[in-house]
Amino acid sequence: MMVELTDSTNIAQAYAYMPIAWSTGGTLGPIIGGSLSRPAERFPGLFGTNEFFKKYPYFLPCAVPATYTAIAWLVTFLFLKDTLKSPVSISRLLKLRGDKAIMPMKGVVGSQEAPTRPDSTVPDKDKPLPLRDLLTPQVVLAAGNYAVLSLVDIAFRAIHPLFLSTPIALGGLGLPPPTIGNILSLYGICNGVFQVFFFAGIHDRFGSKKTFVAGMACAFPCFIAFPLISQMAKTEGLSTLVWTAVALQTLLSIGLSLSYGAIFIFIAAASPNRASLGATNGLSQMTVSMMRAIGPAAANSLFSLSIEKDYMNGYLVYYILTAVVGVAMYFASLLPRKLWAQ
Repeated sequence: MMVELTDSTNIAQAYAYMPIAWSTGGTLGPIIGGSLSRPAERFPGLFGTNEFFKKYPYFLPCAVPATYTAIAWLVTFLFLKDTLKSPVSISRLLKLRGDKAIMPMKGVVGSQEAPTRPDSTVPDKDKPLPLRDLLTPQVVLAAGNYAVLSLVDIAFRAIHPLFLSTPIALGGLGLPPPTIGNILSLYGICNGVFQVFFFAGIHDRFGSKKTFVAGMACAFPCFIAFPLISQMAKTEGLSTLVWTAVALQTLLSIGLSLSYGAIFIFIAAASPNRASLGATNGLSQMTVSMMRAIGPAAANSLFSLSIEKDYMNGYLVYYILTAVVGVAMYFASLLPRKLWAQ
């Protein structure tokens, strides 16, 4: 919808505002999770006698965002206007009722027996393409880079809180949930501010490819910082130097978010025509959904395995993920310097 509402002159500015929603969730989510978990223990005056919250200590931090999601869905359903001029109704999409527009008008004077469709007058170039024709090299390259970016990003987001909560002796920092929530909230605030005020300028100055590659490159120091911070914590404890390193790592991870706006612009440019924007985005989101399902499970499993088996002093997971970033950088280098023309 953002692509359909914009053009090449303002698409970067539009995508700069998209992280506001993500950053708001990234800020409030950790605060809600860290503050409302185990309410019977944290707020005994309110929930100390409630057996339900004792039995289900994480119900409250799950119920709050679930309620918000339901309200957001209702508001979207009632008030969001479609950007398509002639959207297909759900009943027609599911073939729950016949389409009167394609029924032959038998018995009507001057009518033709051949069925007609409402889109028969639309030029072929303005019609959505079937899936087979949609799999062009441009779409595959853009969607593939989006998928690899999501894999790298979700792996870091999954490992980061695990590292912060793991005891120092096992290679982490041993921080309590409220402190971890504050760190992740700090990331959400800084990410939102940075994207809104700087993404459009960076993109207009350096272009989509350089912005995407630079953002992806930020993953290198983010993953390499894990074993370095661990070693410092084992030597000095939670010193000022360790907290400074944690802050720098968190701020560097903001660079990954730069790549999202850039790759969204590539995906929009890769679409064969504007009528296929939805299908192109849907195909890209399908590949990303697969990566977001695989990424956390693989990263967390590698994290546990590295510590349990003491592979490379428990740091094997970070070296493997750094290698994945190297592969992602190779695919990023295949993107063109200039956007494709539809």
